Amino acid sequence: MKIRIVTLGCKLNFAESSALMKTLIERGHERAKAGEEADVVIVNTCTVTDTADHKDRQAIHRVRRENPKAKIIVTGCYAALLKGKKDAAILDEIDKLVVKDMKAFRGAYSRDDRTRCFLKVQDGCDYFCTYCTIPFARGRSRNPKIIEVVQQAEQALCEGAKEIILTGVNIGDFGKSTGERFLDLLKAIDEIDGNFRVRISSCEPNLLSDEIIEFVAHSKHFAPHFHIPLQSGANEVLKIMHRRYTRELFAKRVAHIKALMPNAFIGVDCMVGVRGETAECFEDYVAFIKSLPVSQLHVFTYSERANTRMLDMDLYVVPKTERDRRSKVLHAISDEKLAAFYAAHKGEKAIVLWESKRYKQPDGNDQMSGFTENYIKVFGTYDSSKINTFESLVIGR
Repeated sequence: MKIRIVTLGCKLNFAESSALMKTLIERGHERAKAGEEADVVIVNTCTVTDTADHKDRQAIHRVRRENPKAKIIVTGCYAALLKGKKDAAILDEIDKLVVKDMKAFRGAYSRDDRTRCFLKVQDGCDYFCTYCTIPFARGRSRNPKIIEVVQQAEQALCEGAKEIILTGVNIGDFGKSTGERFLDLLKAIDEIDGNFRVRISSCEPNLLSDEIIEFVAHSKHFAPHFHIPLQSGANEVLKIMHRRYTRELFAKRVAHIKALMPNAFIGVDCMVGVRGETAECFEDYVAFIKSLPVSQLHVFTYSERANTRMLDMDLYVVPKTERDRRSKVLHAISDEKLAAFYAAHKGEKAIVLWESKRYKQPDGNDQMSGFTENYIKVFGTYDSSKINTFESLVIGR
């Protein structure tokens, strides 16, 4: 059969879709070409926010419209939450819901980009934050053995990957199902021979220990690049969210990173508008964010999610218009911080890994882009021979 996979959401989903397509091709099926009607379309969904659910439904509608004769299979996090909802209108357009096994761990890595590989090292979450549905969609925290991850990383490198991004739902929790430690996984990957680099995706501040930060600072392959979820800069709101740290701990982690790696890029997940986030809490939040030497914010607007404990809390409800305003405030701060980070490193030497995307230019001098080890995006004249290679350069020239 001719099969197409439509993927929404995080890099973990993309890694899983890539692994699924590989399995289907090995079983004799074909990937449907662009513009070709497929026999089966698999929609791998996300449910991290209400907006994500809306995008899932839009994608399913579009797939049904563009492939009227195809069998539509929906899987992923949104599918897990749809299961059992017989009155959901979207089910009329779906031929089958496939809910992933929430107890077993299935390894995966994205093969769709020659340069970067998104390697799944962990799945599920045990935290049950009051606003989040992911533990219901993904199940409990689980992971493979270190030796299995190392083998997959080595395979990806043999296939040409030059950068590995470790992904999962709560990757700092690695080791719960095998009795190992996340730090030991990092050390094992760092011992792999070759010219490549590794990035750690989002890691909870309570799990990003000083020992891990110190290891990254002195490692052979790990990039000075961190992504740390904050969600709120007000301790009162962090308690409401049932987060497992204070803003003081978060600030301590950021300070330790910057002390050891002054050039490190630090991305931060921020949520606005949750129940209980009063005007005073938000002002406190903004002041805290401004005080941090971080590089970029990834801003999410809170939306009510069925079956979450936050809906049962008798707290101040932030109006939708105010949530949107607060989102714009943090987006503006993010823009300022990112511009300042780029400006601070202009003129410095760095190593860039060139990617395959080609940016067409009116004058014919097409451009290509790549990222430095500390995640600064740079551009240069397009040269196909440079794709998936490292080059030393001066930022801003």
